[in-house]
Amino acid sequence: MTTAIPYGGLHLHGLRGATTSSANTTQAIEAAVSELVEALMQRNQLNPADIVSITFSVTADLNACFPAAIARRQSGWESIALLDCQQMYVEGDLKRCIRMLAHAWLPSDQPPQHPYLGETSLLRPDRC
Repeated sequence: MTTAIPYGGLHLHGLRGATTSSANTTQAIEAAVSELVEALMQRNQLNPADIVSITFSVTADLNACFPAAIARRQSGWESIALLDCQQMYVEGDLKRCIRMLAHAWLPSDQPPQHPYLGETSLLRPDRC
């Protein structure tokens, strides 16, 4: 369940999502991040002004580039706070995994959608 803070008919939500990269290359990570960001925007009917911040975390086997640098190329994303960090290592975790936590304003009657793409559907089958 998402805790939402109301503000003038809008609620601030924490939106989760994840995907996997096919390889530890700039091109593969770029494709994965672009698909994840697009799914976040489309499924939640977001405009850049609706997004407050996004934190990306990656597993230790992804170090070819920064996901936030890829997301920052989106039109209108100049004012969005973006951050990268390394995901804590846990034995048996998915390989080449990119996770995201976005804070965004949604209309009070709109349920949040959390995009889990590709192999990450194993992480949260309830949200896929």
